[in-house]
Amino acid sequence: LAGHRTALCEGKPSIESATKHKDHRAGLSALVVPFETKADHPRSPSTAPRRPVADRFPVMAFGARAAAGAAMVVITTPNQELALTNCAFCSAGDVRSFSAGGSGPALALVGDSIVLSLRYPFFLLSFLQLLLRQASAASLTLTIHTAHQGIQDGHIALNALQRRQTKVSTGDTVSVRRFILPENFKLALLTLEVDFIKAKTNKPEQLDAVVLAQQLRKRLIDQVMTIGQKVPFEYCGLNFFFTVNQALVEGQEDSRSGTVERGIISEETYMVFEASPNSGIKIVNQREAASSNIFRQKEFNLQKLGIGGLSDEFTDIFRRAFASRVFPAHVTNKLGIKHVKGMLLYGPPGTGKTLMARQIGKLLNGREPKIVNGPEVLSKFVGETEKNVRDLFADAENDQRTRGDQSDLHVIIFDEIDAICKSRGSTRDGTGVHDSIVNQLLTKIDGVESLNNVLLIGMTNRKDLLDEALLRPGRLEVHIEINLPDENGRLQILQIHTNKMKENSFLAADVNLQELAARTKNYSGAELEGVVKSAVSFALNRQISMDDLTKPLDEESIKVTMDDFLHALQEIPPAFGASTDDLERCRLNGIVECGDRHRHIYERAMLLVEQVKGSKGSPLLTCLLEGPAGSGKTAMAATIGLQSDFPYVKIISAESMIGLSESSKSARIVKVFEDAYRSQLSIIILDDIERLLEYVPIGPRFSNVISQTLMVLLKRLPPKGKNLLVIGTTSDLGFLESLGIYDAFSVTYHVPVLKADDARKVLQKINVFHEHDLDAAAEALNNMPLKKLYMLVEMAAQGETGGSSEAIYTGQERINIAHFFDCLSDVTPLYR
Repeated sequence: LAGHRTALCEGKPSIESATKHKDHRAGLSALVVPFETKADHPRSPSTAPRRPVADRFPVMAFGARAAAGAAMVVITTPNQELALTNCAFCSAGDVRSFSAGGSGPALALVGDSIVLSLRYPFFLLSFLQLLLRQASAASLTLTIHTAHQGIQDGHIALNALQRRQTKVSTGDTVSVRRFILPENFKLALLTLEVDFIKAKTNKPEQLDAVVLAQQLRKRLIDQVMTIGQKVPFEYCGLNFFFTVNQALVEGQEDSRSGTVERGIISEETYMVFEASPNSGIKIVNQREAASSNIFRQKEFNLQKLGIGGLSDEFTDIFRRAFASRVFPAHVTNKLGIKHVKGMLLYGPPGTGKTLMARQIGKLLNGREPKIVNGPEVLSKFVGETEKNVRDLFADAENDQRTRGDQSDLHVIIFDEIDAICKSRGSTRDGTGVHDSIVNQLLTKIDGVESLNNVLLIGMTNRKDLLDEALLRPGRLEVHIEINLPDENGRLQILQIHTNKMKENSFLAADVNLQELAARTKNYSGAELEGVVKSAVSFALNRQISMDDLTKPLDEESIKVTMDDFLHALQEIPPAFGASTDDLERCRLNGIVECGDRHRHIYERAMLLVEQVKGSKGSPLLTCLLEGPAGSGKTAMAATIGLQSDFPYVKIISAESMIGLSESSKSARIVKVFEDAYRSQLSIIILDDIERLLEYVPIGPRFSNVISQTLMVLLKRLPPKGKNLLVIGTTSDLGFLESLGIYDAFSVTYHVPVLKADDARKVLQKINVFHEHDLDAAAEALNNMPLKKLYMLVEMAAQGETGGSSEAIYTGQERINIAHFFDCLSDVTPLYR
């Protein structure tokens, strides 16, 4: 080095020895600047007189030109070795023109899209490096060295990748001006996607991430990298290039959170490598990944995604299906585990299964999810259905074959999966196509050549119809029940659907979402959405005049009030709620005081209701009301159901199953019980059990299928956290005893007929007799069933000629006791 300096001072530069020098500090071939240019020597170099060194390197004279900007002509790099660097090359005079003097690097902005960093060669450590950085979409960063004696002033040599990114061709001109390096510019994390410069057709190439990071860090130290930049490099005799996918500067949380898109490589910069799709490159020993990019978003806000009341379920899904995928592939390989390949979302209709699956697909950073409705897979051609199933996994197979552990996650969503994956052998169509679909699906998920980059999400309302082999671990192993939302979940759903109304001031101040959430017991998410839409329809309808539909509408006056929501609740009942209308029909005359015995049974039954509400050790209680026909058993059971305030109350009666076969009746009964298991508190009323069993005393004859179904259901405990009260009614206790159903009920109450004193209380409540006729009428009604008493009173209220009922019930007239006895004589033989 001292010798070179002496040669310079004497005007005898040793070009041959200098050009062999390598700048090992940057890890790149930095050729020494040739001192004698055409600008310095218009005559032949052998005869031209030499000027002093200071005259030939006027540093400050070029400063103004660098600040103002200069146009340079783009040429190709002189040779292949120089093309495989992150450098651009120019003449010595141009390098000096962009030097700011001193020992620090000089930066230049090229064509308003590239930034160059200017550095000195080994003998003048401030002049011979220029960092080329892109400031437009590509924002490429390059380092310029004076590289070749043949590069003229005003020319800059760029390789093919650099010209492509800066959108210039050879012969084009580009402007260059000085750029100042900002503070806090060191890179903390650099994510690079690696690919071959020329497509490779032979066996896949493995790259050790640790060794590659060490070599690139050594070569590219103190060079600036920008998101989207493509840099060529040579590794183990092969030519590669990498694309900067993420550049995270120290102190910056996310490369997408701010305007910083580039930074300078330091010794502490982490490098994370990704193989380009279908490149045949496999990255091994990847240890420097700070986090996984499986998800598109940094955090999950379920309400922003439109998911309400399912936070616990989503937490389970994340733990089971995605926790292992967050970590790099080498971690799961060392643990010796495989990723979860499938999950099943099941539950009542309208609870958000499809919504959750769709949002999971949007959250993932892999391929676009494939959404398949079950019946779409079926085809009329032989073997075509199985081919459709194979085609769903074709992309995942190709991706795993070419990229291995670095392949993207492929999500396949099966809606109504029970339509094609029924239990094998359960169908009698003769084609066996459903069995073939299940076999093909099992082979693809967990066969000999099983895939590890697939996540299959199935959704169904009928989990019991699916083939058992499909539900075992290794296949659809994660089973998440999407149940009816609780009060807090309903509040979240209502907030999601009313959020825009509130933001635009369409929601009235009197709307109390907390109260609505408390009122909407057993409403599903879809039904709550329907309630909101119905409430809005009431508000919009107030602004429309049916007399003049062309009248201008006042948007500012639209207000959705609490009354609108209350009307909507009446309009949209829950599918899993109480059958209020059916229960009210069972007690058309309401509930009246009819004796101590009836009051005792009612009070005891309500104690059972309270026991079910707070019970922890007995989730199932059964109660049987037996007595003569018409004694008020069904009316009492319906009253208990209405007074219980349970969210799910259903009545099973024979009148709703007329014309159905035994198996259909049994399936309907089972469905009512299955629906009850989805509610925390439920009451099921089995009305007139002997009619449900199709009992006929001649023979006798009854349905053994329904009998066995009831026996099983009356003894089967509901799921954990669910409590159920079953109330049965019968008029033939001996028949139930002979079948053994009587023993299945834990409590039995006898509902008697009315005695004279009880009948008098009922007649006083009806208030249709004269006071002095009450005793006689009550005495005549001794041992009369309650239902028959009401029928007899209505007959007598018509009068002898008819048409007197309105006057009698309004209190203007009273029933003639003689006519009452005449009616009693017509009815009594039928019941005595």
